[in-house]
Amino acid sequence: MLFRALVASLLAASAAHAAVNNQIYLIRHGEKVSDDSVGLSSQGQERAQCLRNVFGRSSGYNIGKIFAQAYNSDGSRDRPYETVLPLSQDLGLEVDTSCDRDDINCVHDAVHSFADQSGADILICWEHDALSEISAAIGQGFTYPSSNFDLIYHENNGDLTSDSPYSENCPDLDA
Repeated sequence: MLFRALVASLLAASAAHAAVNNQIYLIRHGEKVSDDSVGLSSQGQERAQCLRNVFGRSSGYNIGKIFAQAYNSDGSRDRPYETVLPLSQDLGLEVDTSCDRDDINCVHDAVHSFADQSGADILICWEHDALSEISAAIGQGFTYPSSNFDLIYHENNGDLTSDSPYSENCPDLDA
């Protein structure tokens, strides 16, 4: 009896940390204003528009779910949401902002919940430090460099793909 309980517990724990089959793309929010106040800078707004082409319907991606961190009513922490909003509108998807910036377990569970019902690609847009933690929770961890805003990390079955990271290649923004 004790053995069965132990085996069941181990199986449940490994299932909770198992990789999903969906392609997962992790990006940082667009550029911020120089005084670090709320919102995106003009470059960040350009990036948000560019992502419509990068991940849009005519791209090679099949985005079926977009996650961005929850934001506050005063507008703080809204950069990830503002970054993916134009894309979400083009794709007819609601941006899932149900997880707080620092609630990595919430993101893990939300990704797995979506993956249980769909094989579509997942896009996660977040603050760069927490994005690094999310990557470790859902697959192979990485450290997103604080000086970049253009990198796409691609996880497939919990592992970073060999071409990760690669640039969004937004005209006039990315070298």
